[in-house]
Amino acid sequence: MQNMDIRKPAETKKTQCFLGLGGNITNALGTPAEHIAHAIVTMQNHPKFSEVQASSLYESAPFGVTDQPNFVNAVVGVQTSLTAHELLNFCQSLENNAKRERLRHWGERSLDVDVLLYGDEVINTPDLTVPHAGLLKRNFVLVPLAELADKHHLNINIQGKNLDDFALSKDWEGLNLLD
Repeated sequence: MQNMDIRKPAETKKTQCFLGLGGNITNALGTPAEHIAHAIVTMQNHPKFSEVQASSLYESAPFGVTDQPNFVNAVVGVQTSLTAHELLNFCQSLENNAKRERLRHWGERSLDVDVLLYGDEVINTPDLTVPHAGLLKRNFVLVPLAELADKHHLNINIQGKNLDDFALSKDWEGLNLLD
């Protein structure tokens, strides 16, 4: 009998990432909440993702450009073997699949998916900034992020500080819990 060397494939390193999802217009493919739900299911079924954890849905007033409908927002935590730029491309594909149109900066959209955090990495390239440039200025991101941290006992650090150190992570002004 021949001695066979059977080896398991090497485990691919995964990185804990957090994505911000939001939308405020309905199109032929669905409502903002439906677009977010579809994006989450796509992540759950993707071979490069595991431990997909979603916050509740939140309604928030528009940020920046205020003459538009309120937004539906959520944050998703994932473990992924995608690189940061591959993750960005994946997020943009989710937006494209929801038929997002970019009519104006901070304007209406069916789905917006932002890379908020990619492990502990700091990334500053022309197409990707991590931590997300507006992360610490937006309670509609920090509140659902804090919910995920509490619900799943995650230690989320941003720029060397614990998530609880940021007042906006507890600021519900302009937010309504939807589910």
